[in-house]
This record gives sequence, structure tokens and C-alpha cells, in this order.
Amino acid sequence: MSEWERLVQIIVEEVDSCIKKQNDDELTLSLLARKLGYSKFYVSRKFKEISGMSFRDYLWQRKLAFALKDVRDTSRGLLEIALDYGFSSHEAFSRSFKETYGITPSEFRSGPVPVVLRTIIKPFDCYLIGNGGTNMKNTKNGVKIYFVTIPMHKYLHIRNYESIGYWDFWQKQSRVPGQDCETICGLLDSIKGKLDDTGGTDANSGSGQIMAYINEPAGRICSWGIPLAESYGVRLPADYHGEIPEQMQIMDVPEGEYIVFEHGPFDVQTQNSAVEQKIEEAMKNYDYAASGYCLDTTQGRVFYFYHDPERFWKYVRPVKRL
Repeated sequence: MSEWERLVQIIVEEVDSCIKKQNDDELTLSLLARKLGYSKFYVSRKFKEISGMSFRDYLWQRKLAFALKDVRDTSRGLLEIALDYGFSSHEAFSRSFKETYGITPSEFRSGPVPVVLRTIIKPFDCYLIGNGGTNMKNTKNGVKIYFVTIPMHKYLHIRNYESIGYWDFWQKQSRVPGQDCETICGLLDSIKGKLDDTGGTDANSGSGQIMAYINEPAGRICSWGIPLAESYGVRLPADYHGEIPEQMQIMDVPEGEYIVFEHGPFDVQTQNSAVEQKIEEAMKNYDYAASGYCLDTTQGRVFYFYHDPERFWKYVRPVKRL
């Protein structure tokens, strides 16, 4: 990661922290630039160069994203929400909200629909830059292995039958109108009721977003010898009846048994590759016969991949009893 990618990452993390604390006094580019030891002009130019947008636009869109979730998830008054996120009035908030999402805050509250939120910028993404991590620094944690039964649910997603891994998946999806990483992650972030959402602000399993592999005869043959389609989406309750974005699809996933390979928290910049290798080795060397289970390759079974460095990295694979 370059020095400026690191500094922009510090800025976007500080932006989210200050928005959560509703601390606008700390959210000026001048103050952030002084903290980094550079001029406001230079930081502004480098931020736009790396992120593709101005700091002002990014800050405004992140505030709106946080405000939308308050409109969606709380019963607080719209004026109170508007003032908390730096809008001068209910009217100013409603105008900005509608200009951005095509719907007013009151309309969204009464009937939430998927909209594209501005997710946190990730100057360093070990997969989207195609290298899987910066080095192979060892991790102290091992891999836990256990079985779980997951209740019936729905899986809202996009899928690809030819991609090989996360980076290649998004490279291919970026060529499909409306299915690029930023648009899909922004849409998923706006959806209420995600089963795995713990309130995280990154586009990963902390905010309910997960990669998954679906056993599909039409898919490519993976390294395990199973034909599968790669996908990205969110798990939703079995009785979910919300609107489905036109570029996405939803499937019913029946109750089933799974084996979980889980590694604890890790530093994504220095340990990502090492953690991935540990889990891959654990999955490869696991003695299924001794456990009384085998992998379930039945069409439609789903293999989930959770990546949330602050909590864990885990693979959840469908199994059946021998």
C-alpha cells in the first residue's frame, strides 16, 4: 500500500468515526490535513486522485448514508436526524435526500426500497487490487472447526458462472451494467433486515455482505471438483418480502447442516494471505469420514464466505451425514 493510500484510509476511517460521534468540529479538511502534516490543498488533490471524488462530496454522501439508516431503523424525528447530520433544516435534508436517492425521507421511512448508498472508500483492498495481501506475516490464531445447523433463509445476490475468486468476480461484474462493486455494495447496504448485519460500516460481513459459492451444474469446475457459481449478496429472513433490485436475484435456502472453518481477528494489510492459507490447509486436510459427514454437493446448496478482519474469517460449507 502506498503512503497516500494509507493516509486516505486514515481520513475515511476518521470521517466515519466523527459521523458516528456527530462530531462535526473534527470533520474539516483543514484539520485533517494538519493532523497528517500536509496542506489542505495537497490533501484535497490526493484524496480526489485516489478516491475519484472530492472530499466534500464524499463527506456529504457518507453523512446521507448514515442518515438514511437512522430514517430506516429508528423512530426519531426527521428534523432531529437532519440536524444531527449537519443539515440546516428538514427541507434541506429532504431536498438532498431526494436528489441523491430519488425518494424523500418520509417516503423511504413508510416504504423502504433499495437505493445505492455511498459505502466507505477502501483505498487498500487486498482483493480488488489483485494481490491477496501485502505479505505473509504469521498469525497467532489457529483455525476452529465446528458444525452448525442454519435455519431456512433467503439469499439475495448477483452471480457469475465463470469467475475465479473475489477479484476476478468483481472484474467480470464491472462489465455488467449496474453490477459493479460500488453499486452492488451500496444497494445491499441500504437493505433492512440482513441476518448477518452487526452494524459494521465496511462492505464485508460486518454489514451483512458475504461472498458465496452455489452448487450449480452450469458453473465452472472449482479446485474441489465441484461445479459452482460465485456470488455476492446478503442473507435475509425466510419471510422477507421487500423489493428486489432489478439487477439481483433471490433464492430460498432450506435449513441445513454446515461445517465452519473459522480464524479469529487479523490485520488485513499484513496477515490476509497467511490467514487464507491456514484456512485452505485446514479445509484440505480435514478428515470428513472420521466426523461422520461429507460435503453436500447437491444442486442449490450454498457455501458462504465471511470476511470481517476485526472479528473473523470463516468458510461455512454445506455437509450431509454419511
